[in-house]
Amino acid sequence: MDSFLNPFKRGLLEQRRQVGLWMTTGSATMTEIAAGAGLDWLLIDMEHSPNDLISVVDHLRAAASATTEAVVRVPWNEPVLVKRLLDQGARSLMFPFVQTVDEARRAVAATRYPPHGIRGFAGTSRATDYGRRTTYPAQSAEEISVVVQLETLEALRAARDIAGVEGVDGVFIGPADLAANMGHLGNPGADPVQAAIRDGLSAIQAAGKAAGLLNFNEIAAKCDFEAGFSFVAVSGDAFILARGVERLVEAFRADKIV
Repeated sequence: MDSFLNPFKRGLLEQRRQVGLWMTTGSATMTEIAAGAGLDWLLIDMEHSPNDLISVVDHLRAAASATTEAVVRVPWNEPVLVKRLLDQGARSLMFPFVQTVDEARRAVAATRYPPHGIRGFAGTSRATDYGRRTTYPAQSAEEISVVVQLETLEALRAARDIAGVEGVDGVFIGPADLAANMGHLGNPGADPVQAAIRDGLSAIQAAGKAAGLLNFNEIAAKCDFEAGFSFVAVSGDAFILARGVERLVEAFRADKIV
């Protein structure tokens, strides 16, 4: 049993500080490189990235030799895709655009076998090591981590109740979509948006759950941890590559070389 424990889930339950990286390029090689760096978690994105079910399996394999947990963000709160991802060995899922308690409950139900949920059972799936892990059905709920993402003011107003749903391990505030929802598209640093994020953090903490955030500014991300967020994505693979290449090109422009 111990070899199958989910350290990311344990970290959420204990509200330990966990540093993450947002993976959007679709490259399993990027995942392999990042997983070996010692991060606590990687977000394998299916909502705004080219990843599909097959490529997610490649990402899971790429991260398997490291201690970094691969968290898969599903494109929508949809139980059929959730079932297929779980059968392929995903055990930490992020559900985008959760607005209500009922939607949070549906997300949890999609990850649980009956009578606690609606997940269908496959006996020779990758998750069961193709039938070799006979204990998987009984233990899966202990290993699977559910994170719900709040991205609007409506969702943040219900944050405490959503966070209190049994089976929700963490609540992640999406700053970019929240900013857009509040009329500040492209500016999550706007004062009203930051105030809403702080209110959301307080509500999530009041429910006794771990709060997460995305912030690609290193200094600001450290402040987010200090403020009480326990799992923060501090950068992303595409962001690191794009900004790194830009800095390199700038350093070697003809008019910069003496």
